[in-house]
Amino acid sequence: MRALLVASALLSALAFSTPLRAADETAVEPAPTLPAITVSTVETRLLRDRVIVSGLVNPVEEVQVAPLIEGQPIETLLADVGDWVTEGQVLATLSKTTLELQKSQYQASLASAEATIAQSEAQLLEAQASADEAQRVNERTAALKAQGTASQAAADQASANAIASTARVTVAVQSLEAARAQLSLVQAQLANVDLQLSRTEVKAPVAGEITRRNAVIGSIASGAGQPMFTLIRDGALELSGDVAEIDLMRLAPGQTVSMIAVGAPDRLTGTVRLVEPTIDTTTRLGRARITIDEPDGVRAGMFMDAEILVAERETIAVPVTAVGASSEGSTVMKVTDGTVARIPVKTGIRDGGWIEIVEGLSPGDTVVTKAGAFVRDGDKINPVPVAMN
Repeated sequence: MRALLVASALLSALAFSTPLRAADETAVEPAPTLPAITVSTVETRLLRDRVIVSGLVNPVEEVQVAPLIEGQPIETLLADVGDWVTEGQVLATLSKTTLELQKSQYQASLASAEATIAQSEAQLLEAQASADEAQRVNERTAALKAQGTASQAAADQASANAIASTARVTVAVQSLEAARAQLSLVQAQLANVDLQLSRTEVKAPVAGEITRRNAVIGSIASGAGQPMFTLIRDGALELSGDVAEIDLMRLAPGQTVSMIAVGAPDRLTGTVRLVEPTIDTTTRLGRARITIDEPDGVRAGMFMDAEILVAERETIAVPVTAVGASSEGSTVMKVTDGTVARIPVKTGIRDGGWIEIVEGLSPGDTVVTKAGAFVRDGDKINPVPVAMN
Protein backbone atom coordinates (compact mmCIF):
# COMPACT_ATOMS: atom_id res chain seq x y z
CA MET A 1 0.00 0.00 0.00
CA ARG A 2 2.80 2.41 0.95
CA ALA A 3 4.65 1.61 -2.28
CA LEU A 4 1.58 2.42 -4.32
CA LEU A 5 1.26 5.86 -2.69
CA VAL A 6 4.92 6.79 -3.47
CA ALA A 7 4.57 5.80 -7.10
CA SER A 8 1.38 7.86 -7.46
CA ALA A 9 3.08 10.94 -6.00
CA LEU A 10 5.99 10.64 -8.46
CA LEU A 11 3.65 10.41 -11.45
CA SER A 12 1.77 13.54 -10.35
CA ALA A 13 4.98 15.50 -9.97
CA LEU A 14 6.12 14.57 -13.47
CA ALA A 15 2.75 15.54 -14.94
CA PHE A 16 2.87 19.04 -13.51
CA SER A 17 6.58 19.72 -14.18
CA THR A 18 6.47 19.37 -18.01
CA PRO A 19 4.09 22.28 -18.86
CA LEU A 20 5.83 24.63 -16.42
CA ARG A 21 9.15 24.18 -18.16
CA ALA A 22 7.51 24.85 -21.50
CA ALA A 23 6.00 28.07 -20.17
CA ASP A 24 9.32 29.18 -18.77
CA GLU A 25 11.10 28.56 -22.08
CA THR A 26 8.46 30.63 -23.97
CA ALA A 27 8.80 33.55 -21.57
CA VAL A 28 12.60 34.00 -21.93
CA GLU A 29 12.77 33.84 -25.79
CA PRO A 30 14.95 36.92 -26.88
CA ALA A 31 13.60 39.75 -29.17
CA PRO A 32 14.91 39.83 -32.81
CA THR A 33 18.29 41.74 -33.22
CA LEU A 34 18.20 44.82 -35.57
CA PRO A 35 21.22 45.48 -37.84
CA ALA A 36 23.51 48.30 -36.66
CA ILE A 37 23.79 50.81 -39.55
CA THR A 38 25.96 53.94 -39.56
CA VAL A 39 23.91 57.11 -40.04
CA SER A 40 24.76 60.81 -40.54
CA THR A 41 22.92 63.95 -39.57
CA VAL A 42 22.07 66.46 -42.28
CA GLU A 43 23.88 69.70 -41.41
CA THR A 44 24.83 73.06 -42.89
CA ARG A 45 28.34 73.36 -44.28
CA LEU A 46 30.38 75.77 -46.39
CA LEU A 47 30.79 74.20 -49.82
CA ARG A 48 32.87 75.44 -52.73
CA ASP A 49 32.29 74.62 -56.37
CA ARG A 50 35.60 74.46 -58.24
CA VAL A 51 36.70 73.82 -61.80
CA ILE A 52 40.09 72.19 -62.21
CA VAL A 53 42.24 73.43 -65.13
CA SER A 54 45.86 73.13 -66.18
CA GLY A 55 48.07 74.76 -68.74
CA LEU A 56 51.18 76.78 -69.52
CA VAL A 57 52.23 80.23 -68.36
CA ASN A 58 52.39 82.69 -71.27
CA PRO A 59 52.99 86.44 -71.62
CA VAL A 60 49.85 88.56 -71.61
CA GLU A 61 51.38 90.53 -74.50
CA GLU A 62 54.63 89.72 -76.28
CA VAL A 63 56.23 92.62 -78.17
CA GLN A 64 58.75 92.15 -80.98
CA VAL A 65 61.28 94.90 -81.60
CA ALA A 66 62.45 95.26 -85.21
CA PRO A 67 64.60 97.99 -86.80
CA LEU A 68 62.68 100.84 -88.40
CA ILE A 69 65.34 101.23 -91.09
CA GLU A 70 67.07 98.50 -93.05
CA GLY A 71 70.45 97.96 -94.61
CA GLN A 72 72.54 99.45 -91.79
CA PRO A 73 75.04 97.39 -89.76
CA ILE A 74 74.45 96.95 -86.03
CA GLU A 75 77.13 98.86 -84.12
CA THR A 76 76.28 98.39 -80.44
CA LEU A 77 73.94 96.30 -78.25
CA LEU A 78 72.85 97.93 -75.02
CA ALA A 79 70.44 95.30 -73.63
CA ASP A 80 70.37 91.55 -73.19
CA VAL A 81 68.01 88.74 -72.21
CA GLY A 82 66.56 89.21 -68.73
CA ASP A 83 66.98 93.00 -68.67
CA TRP A 84 64.06 95.17 -67.62
CA VAL A 85 63.74 98.17 -69.93
CA THR A 86 61.61 101.29 -69.90
CA GLU A 87 59.58 102.69 -72.75
CA GLY A 88 61.86 104.56 -75.15
CA GLN A 89 65.09 103.06 -73.78
CA VAL A 90 67.78 102.51 -76.43
CA LEU A 91 68.42 98.80 -76.95
CA ALA A 92 70.88 98.96 -79.87
CA THR A 93 72.43 101.43 -82.31
CA LEU A 94 72.96 101.13 -86.07
CA SER A 95 75.69 102.62 -88.23
CA LYS A 96 75.10 106.28 -89.26
CA THR A 97 77.90 106.69 -91.80
CA THR A 98 75.86 106.25 -94.99
CA LEU A 99 73.01 108.39 -93.71
CA GLU A 100 75.35 111.19 -92.64
CA LEU A 101 76.82 111.25 -96.17
CA GLN A 102 73.32 111.46 -97.61
CA LYS A 103 72.55 114.28 -95.23
CA SER A 104 75.62 116.21 -96.45
CA GLN A 105 74.47 115.79 -100.03
CA TYR A 106 70.98 117.03 -99.24
CA GLN A 107 72.36 119.99 -97.33
CA ALA A 108 74.34 120.98 -100.45
CA SER A 109 71.22 120.51 -102.56
CA LEU A 110 69.34 122.68 -100.09
CA ALA A 111 71.88 125.48 -100.49
CA SER A 112 71.70 125.14 -104.29
CA ALA A 113 67.91 125.31 -104.22
CA GLU A 114 67.98 128.41 -102.05
CA ALA A 115 70.43 130.09 -104.49
CA THR A 116 68.22 129.13 -107.44
CA ILE A 117 65.26 130.72 -105.72
CA ALA A 118 67.20 133.95 -105.18
CA GLN A 119 68.24 133.97 -108.83
CA SER A 120 64.67 133.30 -109.98
CA GLU A 121 63.37 136.11 -107.81
CA ALA A 122 65.89 138.51 -109.37
CA GLN A 123 64.93 137.37 -112.87
CA LEU A 124 61.28 137.88 -112.00
CA LEU A 125 61.96 141.44 -110.85
CA GLU A 126 63.90 142.16 -114.06
CA ALA A 127 61.19 140.68 -116.24
CA GLN A 128 58.50 142.60 -114.38
CA ALA A 129 60.40 145.87 -114.83
CA SER A 130 60.90 145.17 -118.54
CA ALA A 131 57.23 144.33 -118.90
CA ASP A 132 56.20 147.53 -117.18
CA GLU A 133 58.46 149.58 -119.43
CA ALA A 134 57.24 147.79 -122.57
CA GLN A 135 53.65 148.46 -121.51
CA ARG A 136 54.32 152.18 -121.07
CA VAL A 137 56.03 152.38 -124.50
CA ASN A 138 53.08 150.57 -126.05
CA GLU A 139 50.66 153.02 -124.48
CA ARG A 140 52.67 156.08 -125.66
CA THR A 141 53.04 154.69 -129.19
CA ALA A 142 49.34 154.02 -129.38
CA ALA A 143 48.62 157.61 -128.31
CA LEU A 144 51.03 158.99 -130.90
CA LYS A 145 49.49 156.73 -133.53
CA ALA A 146 46.10 158.17 -132.68
CA GLN A 147 47.50 161.70 -133.11
CA GLY A 148 49.06 160.72 -136.45
CA THR A 149 52.64 161.28 -135.34
CA ALA A 150 53.60 157.57 -135.14
CA SER A 151 53.44 154.97 -137.83
CA GLN A 152 51.42 151.76 -137.70
CA ALA A 153 54.64 149.76 -137.75
CA ALA A 154 55.92 151.48 -134.65
CA ALA A 155 52.62 150.85 -132.89
CA ASP A 156 52.68 147.17 -133.83
CA GLN A 157 56.27 146.83 -132.65
CA ALA A 158 55.51 148.43 -129.29
CA SER A 159 52.52 146.15 -128.80
CA ALA A 160 54.58 143.05 -129.64
CA ASN A 161 57.29 144.10 -127.18
CA ALA A 162 54.68 144.53 -124.41
CA ILE A 163 53.23 141.09 -125.05
CA ALA A 164 56.70 139.46 -125.07
CA SER A 165 57.68 141.20 -121.84
CA THR A 166 54.48 139.93 -120.15
CA ALA A 167 55.29 136.41 -121.33
CA ARG A 168 58.79 136.69 -119.87
CA VAL A 169 57.23 137.68 -116.53
CA THR A 170 55.08 134.52 -116.66
CA VAL A 171 58.17 132.41 -117.39
CA ALA A 172 60.06 134.02 -114.50
CA VAL A 173 57.13 133.31 -112.14
CA GLN A 174 57.05 129.67 -113.22
CA SER A 175 60.81 129.39 -112.79
CA LEU A 176 60.51 130.78 -109.26
CA GLU A 177 57.75 128.30 -108.41
CA ALA A 178 59.87 125.44 -109.75
CA ALA A 179 62.83 126.58 -107.64
CA ARG A 180 60.63 126.76 -104.54
CA ALA A 181 59.26 123.28 -105.27
CA GLN A 182 62.81 121.97 -105.55
CA LEU A 183 63.60 123.57 -102.21
CA SER A 184 60.61 121.84 -100.59
CA LEU A 185 61.73 118.52 -102.07
CA VAL A 186 65.24 118.88 -100.70
CA GLN A 187 63.87 119.92 -97.31
CA ALA A 188 61.69 116.79 -97.26
CA GLN A 189 64.65 114.61 -98.22
CA LEU A 190 66.71 116.20 -95.48
CA ALA A 191 63.92 115.63 -92.93
CA ASN A 192 63.69 112.00 -94.04
CA VAL A 193 67.42 111.55 -93.50
CA ASP A 194 67.13 113.12 -90.05
CA LEU A 195 64.28 110.69 -89.27
CA GLN A 196 66.37 107.75 -90.44
CA LEU A 197 69.29 108.97 -88.34
CA SER A 198 67.04 109.09 -85.29
CA ARG A 199 65.88 105.55 -86.07
CA THR A 200 69.42 104.23 -85.97
CA GLU A 201 68.72 104.05 -82.23
CA VAL A 202 66.55 100.96 -81.77
CA LYS A 203 64.27 101.79 -78.82
CA ALA A 204 61.90 99.76 -76.70
CA PRO A 205 58.31 100.58 -77.73
CA VAL A 206 56.99 99.57 -74.29
CA ALA A 207 58.34 98.82 -70.85
CA GLY A 208 59.00 95.18 -70.06
CA GLU A 209 61.42 92.28 -69.70
CA ILE A 210 63.55 91.09 -72.61
CA THR A 211 63.09 87.37 -73.24
CA ARG A 212 64.99 86.92 -76.53
CA ARG A 213 67.78 88.71 -78.38
CA ASN A 214 68.54 87.83 -81.99
CA ALA A 215 70.60 90.91 -82.83
CA VAL A 216 74.35 90.41 -83.37
CA ILE A 217 76.94 93.18 -83.69
CA GLY A 218 78.01 93.58 -87.32
CA SER A 219 74.95 91.99 -88.87
CA ILE A 220 72.76 94.00 -91.22
CA ALA A 221 69.52 95.22 -89.68
CA SER A 222 66.44 93.97 -91.47
CA GLY A 223 62.75 93.91 -90.68
CA ALA A 224 62.10 90.85 -92.84
CA GLY A 225 63.78 88.26 -90.63
CA GLN A 226 63.68 87.58 -86.91
CA PRO A 227 63.07 90.52 -84.57
CA MET A 228 66.11 92.03 -82.91
CA PHE A 229 64.53 91.71 -79.45
CA THR A 230 61.42 90.14 -77.93
CA LEU A 231 60.05 91.40 -74.64
CA ILE A 232 57.08 90.82 -72.34
CA ARG A 233 55.09 94.00 -71.90
CA ASP A 234 55.28 95.12 -68.24
CA GLY A 235 56.45 91.60 -67.39
CA ALA A 236 52.80 90.52 -67.13
CA LEU A 237 52.21 86.76 -67.27
CA GLU A 238 49.02 84.71 -67.41
CA LEU A 239 48.03 81.06 -67.26
CA SER A 240 46.39 79.69 -70.40
CA GLY A 241 44.35 76.93 -68.80
CA ASP A 242 42.68 74.13 -70.74
CA VAL A 243 39.06 73.66 -69.62
CA ALA A 244 36.81 70.68 -70.18
CA GLU A 245 33.93 71.44 -72.54
CA ILE A 246 31.35 70.62 -69.85
CA ASP A 247 32.85 73.18 -67.45
CA LEU A 248 33.51 76.02 -69.90
CA MET A 249 30.06 77.63 -69.63
CA ARG A 250 30.43 77.87 -65.83
CA LEU A 251 33.42 80.18 -66.06
CA ALA A 252 33.30 83.97 -66.22
CA PRO A 253 35.81 86.84 -65.98
CA GLY A 254 36.52 87.96 -62.43
CA GLN A 255 36.36 84.54 -60.76
CA THR A 256 39.16 83.93 -58.26
CA VAL A 257 41.77 81.26 -58.93
CA SER A 258 44.24 79.32 -56.81
CA MET A 259 47.15 77.79 -58.70
CA ILE A 260 50.43 76.01 -58.11
CA ALA A 261 53.43 75.35 -60.32
CA VAL A 262 55.38 72.12 -60.46
CA GLY A 263 57.92 72.15 -57.63
CA ALA A 264 56.65 75.42 -56.16
CA PRO A 265 56.22 75.43 -52.36
CA ASP A 266 53.37 77.93 -52.20
CA ARG A 267 50.14 78.43 -54.09
CA LEU A 268 49.58 81.56 -56.15
CA THR A 269 46.40 83.54 -56.64
CA GLY A 270 44.90 85.04 -59.74
CA THR A 271 41.74 86.06 -61.57
CA VAL A 272 40.04 84.84 -64.70
CA ARG A 273 40.75 87.56 -67.28
CA LEU A 274 39.14 86.06 -70.34
CA VAL A 275 37.21 82.95 -71.34
CA GLU A 276 37.88 82.27 -75.00
CA PRO A 277 34.66 81.92 -77.03
CA THR A 278 35.74 78.87 -79.04
CA ILE A 279 36.46 75.20 -78.36
CA ASP A 280 39.20 73.21 -80.06
CA THR A 281 37.49 70.80 -82.43
CA THR A 282 40.22 68.18 -81.98
CA THR A 283 40.75 68.13 -78.21
CA ARG A 284 37.23 69.36 -77.27
CA LEU A 285 38.83 71.70 -74.77
CA GLY A 286 38.21 75.39 -74.19
CA ARG A 287 40.65 77.88 -72.75
CA ALA A 288 40.60 80.38 -69.92
CA ARG A 289 43.22 83.09 -69.52
CA ILE A 290 44.08 83.66 -65.88
CA THR A 291 46.00 86.71 -64.68
CA ILE A 292 48.67 85.88 -62.07
CA ASP A 293 48.70 88.36 -59.17
CA GLU A 294 52.39 87.85 -58.33
CA PRO A 295 54.20 86.70 -61.48
CA ASP A 296 57.65 86.98 -59.91
CA GLY A 297 57.42 83.36 -58.76
CA VAL A 298 56.78 81.90 -62.23
CA ARG A 299 58.37 81.94 -65.64
CA ALA A 300 56.90 81.84 -69.11
CA GLY A 301 56.51 78.25 -70.29
CA MET A 302 55.94 76.75 -66.82
CA PHE A 303 53.17 74.18 -66.34
CA MET A 304 50.59 74.93 -63.62
CA ASP A 305 47.49 73.37 -62.12
CA ALA A 306 44.69 75.70 -61.02
CA GLU A 307 41.35 75.66 -59.24
CA ILE A 308 38.78 78.22 -60.35
CA LEU A 309 36.23 79.07 -57.65
CA VAL A 310 32.85 79.06 -59.40
CA ALA A 311 30.54 79.25 -56.35
CA GLU A 312 30.79 79.31 -52.56
CA ARG A 313 27.87 79.15 -50.12
CA GLU A 314 26.56 77.83 -46.81
CA THR A 315 24.16 75.00 -47.58
CA ILE A 316 22.84 71.72 -46.22
CA ALA A 317 24.99 68.75 -47.16
CA VAL A 318 25.43 65.04 -46.63
CA PRO A 319 28.34 62.68 -47.29
CA VAL A 320 28.70 61.76 -50.94
CA THR A 321 28.32 58.09 -50.01
CA ALA A 322 24.83 58.78 -48.66
CA VAL A 323 23.49 59.61 -52.12
CA GLY A 324 22.50 56.79 -54.41
CA ALA A 325 21.03 56.57 -57.87
CA SER A 326 17.78 55.06 -59.04
CA SER A 327 15.31 55.38 -61.86
CA GLU A 328 13.92 58.43 -60.03
CA GLY A 329 17.32 60.12 -59.97
CA SER A 330 19.39 60.82 -56.86
CA THR A 331 18.06 59.36 -53.62
CA VAL A 332 19.02 59.01 -49.96
CA MET A 333 17.93 56.50 -47.29
CA LYS A 334 16.27 58.66 -44.63
CA VAL A 335 15.93 57.18 -41.14
CA THR A 336 12.87 58.05 -39.02
CA ASP A 337 12.37 56.30 -35.67
CA GLY A 338 14.58 53.44 -36.81
CA THR A 339 12.74 52.91 -40.10
CA VAL A 340 14.46 53.46 -43.44
CA ALA A 341 12.68 55.25 -46.30
CA ARG A 342 14.08 56.01 -49.79
CA ILE A 343 13.72 59.75 -50.46
CA PRO A 344 14.40 61.42 -53.85
CA VAL A 345 16.64 64.50 -53.57
CA LYS A 346 18.04 67.23 -55.81
CA THR A 347 21.79 67.68 -55.47
CA GLY A 348 24.08 70.62 -56.16
CA ILE A 349 27.72 71.41 -55.35
CA ARG A 350 30.05 68.50 -54.71
CA ASP A 351 33.03 69.49 -52.57
CA GLY A 352 35.40 66.75 -51.49
CA GLY A 353 33.44 64.10 -49.59
CA TRP A 354 30.29 66.23 -49.28
CA ILE A 355 27.44 67.02 -51.62
CA GLU A 356 24.83 69.77 -51.46
CA ILE A 357 21.17 68.82 -51.06
CA VAL A 358 19.05 71.45 -52.77
CA GLU A 359 15.68 69.75 -52.23
CA GLY A 360 14.40 66.75 -50.26
CA LEU A 361 16.03 67.09 -46.83
CA SER A 362 16.16 69.54 -43.94
CA PRO A 363 18.88 70.22 -41.36
CA GLY A 364 18.72 67.68 -38.55
CA ASP A 365 17.39 64.80 -40.67
CA THR A 366 19.16 61.46 -40.39
CA VAL A 367 20.32 59.48 -43.39
CA VAL A 368 22.17 56.22 -43.89
CA THR A 369 25.84 57.14 -44.40
CA LYS A 370 26.28 54.53 -47.10
CA ALA A 371 23.14 54.37 -49.20
CA GLY A 372 23.71 50.83 -50.43
CA ALA A 373 24.78 49.33 -47.09
CA PHE A 374 22.42 46.34 -46.87
CA VAL A 375 19.25 48.35 -46.29
CA ARG A 376 16.07 48.63 -48.28
CA ASP A 377 13.06 50.87 -48.21
CA GLY A 378 11.02 50.02 -45.08
CA ASP A 379 13.78 48.17 -43.19
CA LYS A 380 14.13 48.51 -39.43
CA ILE A 381 17.67 49.32 -38.30
CA ASN A 382 19.66 50.17 -35.22
CA PRO A 383 21.09 53.63 -36.22
CA VAL A 384 24.68 54.26 -35.13
CA PRO A 385 25.65 57.96 -35.45
CA VAL A 386 29.05 58.69 -36.99
CA ALA A 387 31.25 61.59 -35.96
CA MET A 388 31.43 64.26 -38.70
CA ASN A 389 34.43 66.44 -39.45
